[in-house]
Amino acid sequence: MRIGLLTDGGYPYATGESRLWCDRLVRGLPQHEFDLFALSRSADQEQQGWVRLPDQVGRVRTAPLWTREEDARNSGCPRGLPGRLATGLGRSYGRRDRRRFTAHVSALVGAVCAGTETASASDGAGSEAASGLFASGLYGLAELARERGGLRNALRSEATARIVESACRAPGTGRTVHGATVPDHLAFVAALERALRPLSLDWYAEDDLGAVDLCHAASGGAAALPGLLAKRFFGVPLLVTEHGVPLRAHYLAAPEAPLGAPVRALLANFHGLLASETYRQAALITPGNTHVRRWQKRFGADRGKLRTVYPGMEADRFGCVGEGEDGGGPDTLVWIGRVEPAKDLIALLHAFAEVRRAEPDARLRIFGAPVRGSEGDTYLAHCRALAAQLFPDEATDAHAVGDNPVTFEEIGGPEVPDLAEAYASGGVVVLSSVVEGFPISLVEAMFCGRATVSTDVGAVVEVVGGTGLVVPPRNPRALADACVALLRDPERRARLGAAARARALELFTVEQNLMAFGGIYLDLVGQAPARWTTPTDPLDPAGPPRPFATPPEAHVLGALTTGPVAVDTPARGPAGASARASAGASAGVPARVSNGTSRVPSWAVGAEGMCAGVRGAGDGDA
Repeated sequence: MRIGLLTDGGYPYATGESRLWCDRLVRGLPQHEFDLFALSRSADQEQQGWVRLPDQVGRVRTAPLWTREEDARNSGCPRGLPGRLATGLGRSYGRRDRRRFTAHVSALVGAVCAGTETASASDGAGSEAASGLFASGLYGLAELARERGGLRNALRSEATARIVESACRAPGTGRTVHGATVPDHLAFVAALERALRPLSLDWYAEDDLGAVDLCHAASGGAAALPGLLAKRFFGVPLLVTEHGVPLRAHYLAAPEAPLGAPVRALLANFHGLLASETYRQAALITPGNTHVRRWQKRFGADRGKLRTVYPGMEADRFGCVGEGEDGGGPDTLVWIGRVEPAKDLIALLHAFAEVRRAEPDARLRIFGAPVRGSEGDTYLAHCRALAAQLFPDEATDAHAVGDNPVTFEEIGGPEVPDLAEAYASGGVVVLSSVVEGFPISLVEAMFCGRATVSTDVGAVVEVVGGTGLVVPPRNPRALADACVALLRDPERRARLGAAARARALELFTVEQNLMAFGGIYLDLVGQAPARWTTPTDPLDPAGPPRPFATPPEAHVLGALTTGPVAVDTPARGPAGASARASAGASAGVPARVSNGTSRVPSWAVGAEGMCAGVRGAGDGDA
């Protein structure tokens, strides 16, 4: 089948959160064809280029969301077909289109402003009304953009600012939004235009997103918007996978943004309404862990649509460590990750000071690099200064691994050439984060058979499952006590490490992930209604049915004669497909296409090239 993979700031770019998972998914399911529809988040990301794409990737459409240029293209990516931001609304609207635009923006902005009050009041009826208004405005704007060539200029117009001002001052809005000033209105208008840029892309045609059998959004938010419109315009089913929660990330980032409280409240509610609409329209939602699942249910995801699928990780690269003896330094603690404030290395260093008082021979090796930007460098420098202050008699060196109790190192040097060696260098792996989604470093440590001490954040408890020690975050004393307990008990350490490796191999491998999504793809496409090549006239015999248009019931397994079997084939269309299924079932043979050849599903073909118990049936294209 043909999968439209929707990404936002990830695959196929060399930098991005979802690139590794998406690449493993595409390479691991070679029986499917993938079309990539990718949104980029920065000029730097585009300059880093793409990862090498496998042959099953058909076409790549890209669009930047980081620029206001009307025809900005992805530079340095000759294989991609850029998704241009159409700008037809630079021309004057006609009277009818002005009324349509005003009505749709008023509905969307009115829902956002009203929702700031109903969300806090937990008013189910009010929230449902706001969701309906939001959906009406969103799809109305999408249809207008498709017909008239884009929305950028119109959304940034003075008319939109006046609509926002009126909605903020309407009765029933929250106190914070009601007090918004003109700069707040303008800031929200600019943010709204950026958030709705996917509506103005030129991806929504029969030979683009309309040609795929299934849209798979690799995250919520902006990545899911093209999938919502593909379902709206062409009936393409939508699958949404979230390993983190974009809405939660927005909440965490909002206090740091240079925006006023009214703008933050409006944007938070906009993203909440968008998430609710995405969950409502999705055929299936696959959270990466229970932590994400709880957030999705909080914002309206139907329990019946939720299916947890853990992200797959490569276990082979850690096999030599996991299957070997508990080597490394039995008195050494290891921390691996990105050096940033969310990892709370400050608490780890204070905890290690307590560990050293109980176990004077203990060591701490920190493997990582700061996140890009001045903030990451500043935080790393702060951690180094704190380590020097806590251990004044022992200077901390970034490279030496001598008598220093704390070392800041990078993977790839002569001492630690690769990631597996870093995990093997210690007896206990520590995670000290205060914010965490799916803890990748924790799973890697489990693959290596290492006992772990972690803070209770994100999906940590779900991942560990009793094979490691979990303590409250921001509690150096509890973190130190857990580390000391494992350092003093080598038998318990080995027992927990073996159990952790067994759990990781059972739940978190690439093979488990691919098996889950392979089945999900078949289930969703099998349940979707047939779509036709000639949408204006589905009964036109000249228009052949799309792949998977024949229902599974039409493929009746049984003894076949060598020659064609006459079957009365009704007219094409949904009714015709049902009638052909009935005719095939009554005759005890598979349904026939117009040229008389059998159509047998590829999953029913055995290694010898024929169905079990069926002779003379070739492999079909379904």
